[in-house]
Amino acid sequence: MNEQLQKKNKKLVTKLVLVVLAMFGFGYALVPLYDVLCDITGINGKTGEQISEETQYQVDTSRDLTIEFVTSLNESTPMIFYSVTKKMKIHPGKYYTVNFVAENKTDKEMVAQAIPSVSPGLAAEYLKKTECFCFSQQTFKPHEKKTMPVRFVIDPKLPERYKTITLAYTFFDNTDRTVKQ
Repeated sequence: MNEQLQKKNKKLVTKLVLVVLAMFGFGYALVPLYDVLCDITGINGKTGEQISEETQYQVDTSRDLTIEFVTSLNESTPMIFYSVTKKMKIHPGKYYTVNFVAENKTDKEMVAQAIPSVSPGLAAEYLKKTECFCFSQQTFKPHEKKTMPVRFVIDPKLPERYKTITLAYTFFDNTDRTVKQ
């Protein structure tokens, strides 16, 4: 009887270990799966780091869109970061340039990266950026203040149901993650 109980316990422990390993594997695979799902469905408003060529569009002057610019900092990023323009009316097909300002508030050099997102997420594929500080990491000297432009256009193929688009940037301090050459 004791031998039978040991076999059952061993079988149960084996099943539990397999469940734990499966849960760990699922959790590990979740991030790439989420990214693929976002790419397929257009959810999450990721604009990517893709530089668009400046191509000519037919400007749709009969249509006004509102674009809002939102900035934020990761909680551990010692900077000041804001958009000079908070909101503007635009026409699809016309290129615009908006300036953002960032300042290093520390006494040491800092490397930071801005991560963009667009809301509503499905509008992200229609936002074309030809110039953006978010395409690469930015290096700031101690107390350095930079004005950084974003040049963009909204593809006129954007469905008419979209009246307001929000372009948001979050700056992250990557100083400790950057390998010094």
